[in-house]
Amino acid sequence: MAENGAKRIRLGMVGGGTGAFIGYVHRVAARIDGDYELVAGALSSRPDVAMESGRNIGLAEDRIYTSYEEMARAEAARPDGIQAVSIVTPNHMHYGPAKAFLEAGIHVICDKPITSTLEDARKLAAIKPAKGARFLLTHNYTGYPLIRQAREMVESGRLGKIRVVQAEYPQDWLTEPAAEDNKQASWRTDPARSGAGGCIGDIGTHAYNLARFVTGLKTQAVSADLTAFVDGRQLDDNVNIMLRFEGGAKGMLWASQVAVGCENGLQLRVYGDKGGLEWRQDNPNYMWFTEFGKPKQLLTRGGAISGNAASTMNVRIPSGHPEGYLEAFATLYSQFAAIIRGDGAAYEGLLPTLEDGVEGMQFIVASVESSQNDSKWTRLSDV
Repeated sequence: MAENGAKRIRLGMVGGGTGAFIGYVHRVAARIDGDYELVAGALSSRPDVAMESGRNIGLAEDRIYTSYEEMARAEAARPDGIQAVSIVTPNHMHYGPAKAFLEAGIHVICDKPITSTLEDARKLAAIKPAKGARFLLTHNYTGYPLIRQAREMVESGRLGKIRVVQAEYPQDWLTEPAAEDNKQASWRTDPARSGAGGCIGDIGTHAYNLARFVTGLKTQAVSADLTAFVDGRQLDDNVNIMLRFEGGAKGMLWASQVAVGCENGLQLRVYGDKGGLEWRQDNPNYMWFTEFGKPKQLLTRGGAISGNAASTMNVRIPSGHPEGYLEAFATLYSQFAAIIRGDGAAYEGLLPTLEDGVEGMQFIVASVESSQNDSKWTRLSDV
């Protein structure tokens, strides 16, 4: 039983078998609050790996599947079938499973980006899910308490009219050509599996989604310069993008997987005509807030001067205790569970949706087109 007394949601998983980092993260996130029980899986497209992976995590033999199609059919027909499924495959394998499970009336939790192509994203958004099935896109950084507070502060006018937004996400793990046996790198640098964007699709979309989530600004156009610095690499490993938002605000986004010395440097800065915010993911329990003409204030997760969003429903443990990546993922899982059960009205609008996924793909495609045309300004509405 979940801690709130509700029955655990029966969960399945597609992808995420032996050696898959993100599958492990999703399984931990689903367990943290006791809202889900993992009961079925098609954990690999290779039957032997699917069977081995299912046994390793303790699934019943008859609920280990070797294809998502078989899993969707069988689980939809069972009286105790799964109620939700996590899709944690490479990008090109998001559309098929998401479509199959939504049409089977099973809620879908999908890793980002939503698909590998904008065409597939739009087709997915056009589906009418059976039995009211819902969709969650796991842009997990939106689950951090201080990111929720930053959004609340922007909405309430604490920063005034937003003028400048800066988002960045540098890493260095692809500085050299990827080894052939590096599974995580191989699909991310393969256009057939990753899609049109490399670095921009893998981590640039996280930075972009964070900027959009906090500010609420709608992107008008982008001017992008996408580069593959490593010889022979087919997809970008460094991204520089300028953004124009509706209403006049301007933005800059940098994402890189060849920035030596950067491990996972996601950060966001937002400046209005009354104040500014600065937040870093590697120290997520702290955020700087400055009102114009006044000293900087350090806001802490759940601290004395934190706002409602960071001190009540989004905080799990007392202030001063680190709360991070896995907990942010778990927040999305837990709040989606509340929506599935019908008591999550407070979370509507906070969790990334199909529509957010489509817009994220528009951002990728517009950026790629811009870069291919010497950084020409490209409107998202034109792709």
